[in-house]
Amino acid sequence: MSDFVLNDSDTEVDSDEDLQEAFAKGLLKPGLNEEIEKVQKKYVNNVADLKAKLKEFELKLPWVETLELVNSVAPMAPDVALQMQQTAQRRKNIKENTKGNVLYDPSQDPVLNEFKRENLIHRQAQAAVIEGIKRLKDLNIPTKRPDDYFAEMAKSDEHMQKVRKNLMAKQAAQARTEKVRQLREQKKIAHRVQVDAKLKQAADKRQMLEQLKRVRKGKSTDLDFLDDNKGKNNSKGNNTTVKVNKKRAMKDKKFGFGGKKKGSKLNTRDSTNQMEGFNSSAKKKPFNFKTKNFKPNNKKPSNKKNQRPGKSKRKGSRK
Repeated sequence: MSDFVLNDSDTEVDSDEDLQEAFAKGLLKPGLNEEIEKVQKKYVNNVADLKAKLKEFELKLPWVETLELVNSVAPMAPDVALQMQQTAQRRKNIKENTKGNVLYDPSQDPVLNEFKRENLIHRQAQAAVIEGIKRLKDLNIPTKRPDDYFAEMAKSDEHMQKVRKNLMAKQAAQARTEKVRQLREQKKIAHRVQVDAKLKQAADKRQMLEQLKRVRKGKSTDLDFLDDNKGKNNSKGNNTTVKVNKKRAMKDKKFGFGGKKKGSKLNTRDSTNQMEGFNSSAKKKPFNFKTKNFKPNNKKPSNKKNQRPGKSKRKGSRK
């Protein structure tokens, strides 16, 4: 099998050295090696043909269908013109004071130019609206929707009911969230008021104890703070109506308010010597078996003149 040998005479590929020498001599140019002929286009403004072509595809529709308007801009409002003038003067003063005496041209200001451009668009639209409404009124075309206007909706009633339910659910969720937030705020305020009241009560008690210590040590003889505390308690009682619990009152009356229970009913020396309300000559009330009470009979007492005298008096009369 013989090897395939590529002879130099058969190849048309140049080596890198040959290409570099050709480029150095100026035989090669950058880019494509083959030159392409450039065709220069000639632009012609053929107004007659353009107008003829425009008439071919122009739609001749009434003005109501197109509402096309070509008009001049509306006059500028005086306050807007004054504002633009003041802005230009203010920017001119800033420019001259910061960089020396420099000529300032408001027409070259990009900010003012943008504002002027927007103002021109607004004035153009304003003039078009004024003229368009006038033409529509001349053609007896209404420009306002009547109050009883009915338009068929693109959505079905079922779809709108779903939308309404969704909106109602969102409103209910928002109301519930707002209510929870208000309750949370009320709890915080109540807790804060309670803490403030406790702190104030502790401060008053601390102040009273300090004054009491001063009195005990003999540094002060003023006891007016005790009267002030009583007045505070009385004022609280006067302002608020205390509800009496009858069940609690009966239990307090029966069992007492605490303290010693055993031997509380035993006699003492003072109770033994106290004879108030004791009458030895008092007779027991007769017991009425019919009414089962100790009330005396309602019989009228007999006349004292007709009563029989006692035994001792009778004996003395006999003598």
